Amino acid sequence: MNLRDKLRGLLVRLYARRVEGHLDHAQVPKHIGVIMDGNRRWAKAAGSTTVHGHRAGAEKIGEFLGWCTETDVEVVTLWLLSTDNFDRPQEELVPLLGIIEDVVRALAADGRWRVHHVGTRDLLPAGMQQVLKDAEESTADVDGIVVNVAIGYGGRQEIADAVRSLLLDAQDKGGTLESLAESVDVDMIGRHLYTGDQPDPDLVIRTSGEQRLSGFMLWQTAHSEYYFCEVFWPAFRKVDFLRALRDYAARHRRYGG
Repeated sequence: MNLRDKLRGLLVRLYARRVEGHLDHAQVPKHIGVIMDGNRRWAKAAGSTTVHGHRAGAEKIGEFLGWCTETDVEVVTLWLLSTDNFDRPQEELVPLLGIIEDVVRALAADGRWRVHHVGTRDLLPAGMQQVLKDAEESTADVDGIVVNVAIGYGGRQEIADAVRSLLLDAQDKGGTLESLAESVDVDMIGRHLYTGDQPDPDLVIRTSGEQRLSGFMLWQTAHSEYYFCEVFWPAFRKVDFLRALRDYAARHRRYGG
């Protein structure tokens, strides 16, 4: 590392410390959703392979969750694999699934996070389903950040699954279709979502410069704030995270009012 890079790194750390010093923890979002975008483009820019990009993105997760712990965030939803990602070539998808399994195992082994899967589990390979089951069971009593791992996740699929669950629940209770139709409201549907017992995201961060949700938590993010960051996910720094929190704290949330 040359002198210029060292000076730049020092200035960034000093700036991050300054931003953190002015951060009001009472204004920190309690639930943050993260669309971790840009692994492949980061790898291409670095002259490396797609698999290396995904591994670098995976290594960033623990660091990111550490920042969340420092700032009193309570729930984090990490979008690791969408339903659309299954259309990727096998030479990319197979290693990616292995990397995601390693991420889940590492989160469970860390001992600081309570792991919860959100997504359609039936879409996943049997081995990954078992990894998720083991991670949820082994961290069920952890008193730390709830980490939702969105794997095999799609926003439209989640709503469809919620409606299906609602209908099956009504059937089990012996209700009629007419009585169900009269009782359905947004709260009822919300209870059948993958995150039914959790608060909705206050803030959604998307890296890589893309400014769209791509189907991420379509129901839950109706009143969320969004922060779009130009940096690719593997290069996401603490100062970028703090800027997102500062930007969020400066906004006035109206909730339609």
